[in-house]
Amino acid sequence: MSLAPRRLAVADLLRVGSVGLRTRPLRAILSALGIAIGTAAMLTVVGISTSGRADLQRTLDSLGTNLLTVEGGRQDQPAALPDGATAMIERIGPVLNAAALSRLSDDVHVYRNDHVPAQQTNGIIPYGADLDLPTTVGATVAEGAWLNPASAAFPGVVLGINAAQRLGITAAGPDALIQIGDERFAVIGILHPVPLAPEIDSAALVGGPAAARYLNAAGHPTTIYLRVVDDQVAAVRDVLAATANPRAPYLVAVSRPSDALAAKLAAERAFNGLLLGLGAVALLVGGVGVANTMVISVFERRTEIGLRRALGATRGQIRTQFLTESAMLATLGGLAGVTLAALATAAYAFIQRWPLALPAPAIAAGLGATVAVGAVAGLYPAVRAARLAPTEALVAL
Repeated sequence: MSLAPRRLAVADLLRVGSVGLRTRPLRAILSALGIAIGTAAMLTVVGISTSGRADLQRTLDSLGTNLLTVEGGRQDQPAALPDGATAMIERIGPVLNAAALSRLSDDVHVYRNDHVPAQQTNGIIPYGADLDLPTTVGATVAEGAWLNPASAAFPGVVLGINAAQRLGITAAGPDALIQIGDERFAVIGILHPVPLAPEIDSAALVGGPAAARYLNAAGHPTTIYLRVVDDQVAAVRDVLAATANPRAPYLVAVSRPSDALAAKLAAERAFNGLLLGLGAVALLVGGVGVANTMVISVFERRTEIGLRRALGATRGQIRTQFLTESAMLATLGGLAGVTLAALATAAYAFIQRWPLALPAPAIAAGLGATVAVGAVAGLYPAVRAARLAPTEALVAL
């Protein structure tokens, strides 16, 4: 008859490996909590970052990436574009449509009423606007209506969302009056946020005829927005400066607003990388906690280890038992961390009105990392337990 020790069945291994967890539940919970915090931190960062990218992609899909912006002058020297700049840009073949904003004189400011001190402008900038501006930039009206050929000739104004908030305007209508320059204008509309043209959010937009009649606007465009055939964006971008201002193309700035959104997301990803590193540190700290728990468990369970060795358990079986226990401890912490990460990501996405995106590969990688940390953390205690001699059980008794 062979006296070679038999391998433990998987069910027996799991039952024996869970003894320490079942007999000391509070200690197991506290040790798993460290693993859970580290895992949750890492997966939450990944989930929030992925949800942010999904929201950006959704935004770009709805608004398009084919919007280009042409501005006159440089950052330190703003200037108006020639009068015919919009018409010349529209003659470019791949251009689908174009609309201009004309910034009013620097001495024309926007106030809630004529009793507000002159220096409290709230950063609201008045513009003369083309009627097809919303179609071009993807703006939508939250309250009231947009300018039309009739209202554009009279003292009516449409406010960006931030401008309306700063002026305390919550609804459009004939009773909602504001002061622009020396004239009173009725707020006929309030816009939703415009992601691809955020400067409009802090703007007061009046019709070109009304700006000329009531505010002495010259009507020179300062910013032109245009939509281009998708596969011709780069080609059109190359000729826009010379087309908008042939005499001084070097004074024309051409930009693609969707690039700014992508750059913002890239900056957020860099910050998320830092948070991911902090999560990894937290996971490492949790692993140290598991190792500490397992080392203490080995000392406390010398009697059990010695008796098992005396009854025929091999060093390998003892080692496997403690490795299994530490792996189970880490797995429980990992599962708790995944749950916490999913809840935190869902809550943040709900608050930000983002789509929820927690990639399955990240979850699998997070669980794999926790199990690996648990195995590494339990390696030394498992080896130490396997080296205990059976006679130590008699000493402990």
